[in-house]
Amino acid sequence: MSNINHHLNDALLMGYATANLPEAFSLVVATHISLCDDCRARLESFEALGGALLDEEVADLTDDALDATFALIDDGPKEPIKVTQPAKDAVFPSPLRDYVGGDLSAVQWRTIPGGVKQAVLETSKDATVRLLSIPAGAAMPDHGHRGTELTLVLKGAFKDEDDRFARGDIEIANEDLHHTPIAEEGEDCICLAATDAPLRFRGLIPRIAQPFFGI
Repeated sequence: MSNINHHLNDALLMGYATANLPEAFSLVVATHISLCDDCRARLESFEALGGALLDEEVADLTDDALDATFALIDDGPKEPIKVTQPAKDAVFPSPLRDYVGGDLSAVQWRTIPGGVKQAVLETSKDATVRLLSIPAGAAMPDHGHRGTELTLVLKGAFKDEDDRFARGDIEIANEDLHHTPIAEEGEDCICLAATDAPLRFRGLIPRIAQPFFGI
């Protein structure tokens, strides 16, 4: 989609291609790739490179290499979440619909402070992923990050100190970014956000509420 201005970096695409991302991050990556022709093409190039490297290494296999490979498969990362393009008029691409059990109308929202709604999706415990619904014109609490946060816009748009993010755009935040995302007027902003560590809030009320909502 040509309107997407914020893309995945090479490290995330390589991690996804090799199934080495936390499940929560893989879901965000797969959902973005389902919307983004550019990142889907880059992912295919990484997968092709990985295949070429494997072909080059075949001649060096030892007698016990097959058994060792099967052992690594048994103990190693799982297959990446399948990437498919969204159905016409659907808000959620297929990878996300599979986790939600349907499209936007199937989400079981829970209200958190500030009028924002969230729905935490079930994934492995090494990272957390949630859907967020931010009312039009409303702001998320001012916060920083203790780890990495991936935020993918699925509907509407938000702005922060860095830029504007609309459908298909992904913001990659780390410990260096402190921001206050604000949903644009006219339409609620629906996002998919994954974190591998709790956020760092400045305000007292968000800090008090944080343990109860797992933010």
